[in-house]
Amino acid sequence: MDFNVKKLASDAGVFFSRAMQFTEEKLGQAEKTELDAHFENLLARADSTKNWTEKILRQTEVLLQPNPSARVEEFLYEKLDRKVPSRVTNGELLAQYMTEAANDFGPGTPYGKTLIKVGETQRRLGAAERDFIHSASINFLTPLRNFLEGDWRTISKERRILQNRRLDLDACKARLKKAKAAEAKAAAVPDFQETRPRNYVLSASASAAEHELRLTQTEFDRQAEVTRLLLEGISSTHVNHLRCLHEFVESQTNYYAQCYQYMLDLQKQLGRFSGTFVGNAESTSPPPAAASPPAVAATTLPAVPTIPVVPTIVGVPNTVAESVLNPNEVKPPASGTRKARVLYDYEAADSTELALLADEMITVYSLPGMDPDWLIGERGNQKGKVPVTYLELLS
Repeated sequence: MDFNVKKLASDAGVFFSRAMQFTEEKLGQAEKTELDAHFENLLARADSTKNWTEKILRQTEVLLQPNPSARVEEFLYEKLDRKVPSRVTNGELLAQYMTEAANDFGPGTPYGKTLIKVGETQRRLGAAERDFIHSASINFLTPLRNFLEGDWRTISKERRILQNRRLDLDACKARLKKAKAAEAKAAAVPDFQETRPRNYVLSASASAAEHELRLTQTEFDRQAEVTRLLLEGISSTHVNHLRCLHEFVESQTNYYAQCYQYMLDLQKQLGRFSGTFVGNAESTSPPPAAASPPAVAATTLPAVPTIPVVPTIVGVPNTVAESVLNPNEVKPPASGTRKARVLYDYEAADSTELALLADEMITVYSLPGMDPDWLIGERGNQKGKVPVTYLELLS
């Protein structure tokens, strides 16, 4: 009990001394031990690293998970050391809805088939997004959190200890300065009745202050060296974060490359799939991937002389339309053909279509009763239907 009381009183005295020194420094009434320029640069660099790391970490979390409620939930699970439950991505949820809608509308209808195709692509996009988030969290976010919750806390703790050591050092310097001033004053105006005892007491007080100053200076120097080593380790932190940043960019590159490939595959599937809408009375709008570029939309192709088209009846073949739209049985018009440049590679779905290679030149023309999203293309002796979205019509 006595030991605790003495320690409490000692700690209170130290705290009061530091508070007095800090207040006097703020008021300009006490001198402050300044750190060297290199040390100050290390401190500024460490503070800058901490601030920017926090901002990058928070914004990356927003990028990977835009939903603030979900971020709060994940934060709570991490603090409780519990596994974060698996969450369905937006792409996977959209795929689920599209699949259910296709089953409701009929998977055999053109709209239902397209919903199934697009839904499957959305599912693959959602799975790729999940893999990217997982990879970025492990390879990028985790090292940043480890720095803020580990290394930076250690640096902050040692900096606080260094600050206390500096306050103790400056307080000792102030006490020694006061003791020296009192001793010099006593020596200048001696009291003949109590000269020796008073001078002895003042000299002993100055000696004690000098001894305390040496001890405090040693502790300050030791703590300054420990803090300096930790601050110099910030360079290693930058190297580690640079490696993690490269891994994050690689993960993001792979993710977007996968998304791009999935969408290209979907575009090709819809381009081939749109051929089933020719002459189908159930189709009231062009297929999803058949949006024509502005240059194509603003251009009309001359057609061959009009041939009467018999309206299509569900379940009844339209022999007239089928014979007209069969590219192998029609001849190009005497006038009205145009040249076109192929924008993308296209793989023919059947014998009625013409396979295309990017940047090649072909001759195209339209036929009455034909789907407006398709043209007849010719390349030498080869002939077949080609999608308009894959062409750039030339004047």
